[in-house]
Amino acid sequence: MSLFEPVRHGRLTLPNRMVMAPMTRSRAHGDGVPTPSMATYYTQRASAGLILTEGTQPSLQGQGYPMTPGIHTAEQVAGWRAVADAVHAAGGRILLQLQHSGRVGHPGVHGLTPVAPSAVRAEGQIFTPEGPKDYVEPRALTTAEVEDIVTEFRRAAERAVEAGFDGVELHSAMGYLLHQFLSDNANLRTDVYGGSLRNRIRFIVEVVEAVADTIGSDRVGLRISPAKALNDITEGDSAALYTALLGELAPLGLAHLHLVAAEDEDVNDKIRAAWPGLLIVNPFNSFPQPPRGRRPRERGTVAAPGGGPDLVRTGIPRQPGPGRTLPRRRAAQRPCSRGPVRRR
Repeated sequence: MSLFEPVRHGRLTLPNRMVMAPMTRSRAHGDGVPTPSMATYYTQRASAGLILTEGTQPSLQGQGYPMTPGIHTAEQVAGWRAVADAVHAAGGRILLQLQHSGRVGHPGVHGLTPVAPSAVRAEGQIFTPEGPKDYVEPRALTTAEVEDIVTEFRRAAERAVEAGFDGVELHSAMGYLLHQFLSDNANLRTDVYGGSLRNRIRFIVEVVEAVADTIGSDRVGLRISPAKALNDITEGDSAALYTALLGELAPLGLAHLHLVAAEDEDVNDKIRAAWPGLLIVNPFNSFPQPPRGRRPRERGTVAAPGGGPDLVRTGIPRQPGPGRTLPRRRAAQRPCSRGPVRRR
């Protein structure tokens, strides 16, 4: 089917099947309030079928990097409202991506010790206002605190709708908090949120159910990255893990599943088979590709539902104004002055 065909996404009708990928830009104020430049940035990309924003923390504790936006204060809601209103005025559709970074953080960013399923420090370094620093050992969440974070996500989704967004995407990928609960090296818990496969998926299921109950399942998407070791994550049997997770979530009728594809094509195929709904994926790192020289001449196509992605995720360059042409290097990939762009 053509990339330029419309498609139904929850309660939205998208004019095309291209999705702007969420990309951390670090352009918010120090207090997490979105800036006018962010409204300009997203509005320039309103011709995408759907925009997924950069990861946005549901609480100060959830912040991972400097100058990233939040959605937990009235000022942040007002700042995001200007963004959503500008995108809608330009004819676009936009979801707010909610991201709690968990142990992928540093006290140098917000003065708080990062939290995680267990007190297990990730290997590697993170960007801070003082430059790259080693990860610190996080504080293990109590069972009650895990339940409190479910409430944080629910309230963040409410605020996103209040700010005018068409819905939210929950970031359960790339080694951030929701993904950490799935991990067999970051999650060493012995309560109802750890140990067995069913217990390790429990937190994500509770977050998704809470958000879906609050704003409607047709306004909620979920992002996953099976078998990705980024931010020092291991999962064990990824195919079994995600098959179980999607088995719990499929009946909810979510707007989409956003797959950061595994290198193992068998894992991708099992996830596609387990997910009956809309699938967003980057087609250049997932599902079998024809050998070089044997690819079809047709451009602007996407795999049919059931055999691959329904929507294609990519960086979207700014739209040219009168008398202008798009730059050869995509604007969405240019580094900003406050740190490296992180495509996640």
